[in-house]
Formats: sequence, structure tokens, C-alpha cells
Amino acid sequence: MSHSYYNLWIHLVFSTKGRRPLIAENIQNQIYKFMAGELNENGCSVKIINGMPDHVHILFTQNPSMSIAQIVKNLKGVSSHRINQNNFTPLKFTWQTGYAAFSVSESQLKRVYRYILNQKKHHIKRTFENEFNGILKINNLSRD
Repeated sequence: MSHSYYNLWIHLVFSTKGRRPLIAENIQNQIYKFMAGELNENGCSVKIINGMPDHVHILFTQNPSMSIAQIVKNLKGVSSHRINQNNFTPLKFTWQTGYAAFSVSESQLKRVYRYILNQKKHHIKRTFENEFNGILKINNLSRD
């Protein structure tokens, strides 16, 4: 085959350090815009970013020349630097070390998109812990 083709959709989830609720509604869109810009600069196309004050969900295409670990490390580093540089939070902002990344098939894109879009609605009924455990279960993973 003379050309390379790829369509690698990723659902990425990560939290603020200590799960502190530092992402206030009035700064969410600016933070998400930083993140989308950084992902785009790294050759990743963003479908949606949304979350809660203590965590974020992102649906994007993976640039196949970069590992998920590289993408996440860069995204967290640049976004936390920009958040601190702009004094968006009263405390020094950092992301938690870990993250969860799941592949998403083309047939499930709309479902995952709606799920991310409706984060606030989900969290009326479910805590982050319940939500995250459910995502792990769907993906046949368990917490260590």
C-alpha cells in the first residue's frame, strides 16, 4: 500500500491534582480553548472538550506519530502553564499524574460525544468515582 490511513479516536479523561475543583465555569471555555489549540498544534483533531471543576473529558483523533503518553504530557504541561500564567485559579494549578485513554470506534463517536457534552447532567446523579468506575468497566479494566 503506498499511502497510510488512520482514524484513531481517543476518549481522554484526567483530573486536577487532588481532585480539587479549580476549573470554575467562568474559565472553563478559555482552558478548553487552550487545550484544543495545543492538541491541534500536535496534529490531533478535537471533536469536543468538556468536564467538571475537577476533571476533563476530551474526544480527539490521535496523531499516529505521537504516543498517547507524549500527547497527554504535552497537553497537561502546556495547559497548566497557561492556567498559572493567566492567574485563572487562586492556587497553583496542576493536573493529577495519571490519566485514562480509551479508543473509540467510529460507530460509537456520537454516543461518546453526547456523553462528554452532557457532563454536568451526568454528575447531578453520579460522582466522578462512580462515573470513572463505569467507564473502566465498559472498557474491561479495573482499578489497581
